[in-house]
Amino acid sequence: QLQASGGGLVRAGGSLTLSCGASGTKTRLDSMAWYRQAPGKGRELVAIISETTLEYGDSVKGRFTISRDGDKNTVYLQMNSLKDEDTAVYYCHAWLGAHDWWGLGTLVTVSS
Repeated sequence: QLQASGGGLVRAGGSLTLSCGASGTKTRLDSMAWYRQAPGKGRELVAIISETTLEYGDSVKGRFTISRDGDKNTVYLQMNSLKDEDTAVYYCHAWLGAHDWWGLGTLVTVSS
């Protein structure tokens, strides 16, 4: 089970940090990622991190930073210089072998 937190209302140009913790397993997850879905749009990759991968969506490069505490199966998303278009529900996603899980999402609203 994935539990995300840290969403909220923030002014444009501001910062916010999301966190997501996995429960139910002590095995180190292979990969963890953040996706987001804006109103009326499809779900898009924000960032993904694993032992060999660190990737960002084009729209957040240079502004967002993903990190993880592997021992705790927790992933973070530091979001800086937030823009109106960053408004979305942010979802945590994790993989372990052939299995994957989605968190319920946390809403981030950026106001100008």
